[in-house]
Amino acid sequence: MRVDTQRGGFEVAVSGRGGRRLVVLHALALSGRLWDPMADALADSRTVLAPDARGHGGSDWDRAPFTIADLADDVAAIVEASAEGPVDVIGLSMGGSTAILLAQRRPDLVARLVLADTTACYGPNRVAQWTERAEKAVDVPREKQVGFQVDRWFSPSFLQARPEEVRRVSDIFVATDSAAHAAACHAFAGLDAEPGLGEIKAPTLVLVGRDDYATPPAMAEVLAARIPDARLEVLDDTRHLSLIERPDLWVRVATYLND
Repeated sequence: MRVDTQRGGFEVAVSGRGGRRLVVLHALALSGRLWDPMADALADSRTVLAPDARGHGGSDWDRAPFTIADLADDVAAIVEASAEGPVDVIGLSMGGSTAILLAQRRPDLVARLVLADTTACYGPNRVAQWTERAEKAVDVPREKQVGFQVDRWFSPSFLQARPEEVRRVSDIFVATDSAAHAAACHAFAGLDAEPGLGEIKAPTLVLVGRDDYATPPAMAEVLAARIPDARLEVLDDTRHLSLIERPDLWVRVATYLND
């Protein structure tokens, strides 16, 4: 569905038949359609809202630079326009960084929080690192970026066992606007939400693939150590898109959110 706010118009995939609303936030250079399999699996117990971040999927973008805090404020506007009361939030990768800032800036909107394969800060070299990533996002044809991405996203065993799912996610990536991808990279260069981690009030589950080298377990350990009422699970044989690679986690996550 289309959600129009004062911050712009956003495409939001909605599925499910009730329960407290669950907002799921996608990874860099993808879209809310990333969550389709999980949303379908939770449809009997939850209404799942999967927004496209600005410039991604079908959401508006004025081509101006933005920050991760801007993405968090976008989500707050979507929640206020389309959901009742506080919602549960799952954020994966970029979506997790967005969820961290949402929980810091609008604690009234977040009931429970799941942070998967994400970070509050990419460290002292983040500006150079993400500036380089931004340049590649626009200079390299999207189809030629896929190999780099899938190696980060999925373990070798998943790549072999689930080629159709790898292709589905890759197609979302290829369809993403390269300029929006680059703008999000620049947003990561400016991200440092670590000082506010202690202010997060929502009970938080932190998940990370043991083999995730995009946001490795050490980054997840920082989140779990500094967020009050947080717990950490490190997932064996799993890389960056843990909640896509591991459907067995969906019931466990749903159970955590229902506690």
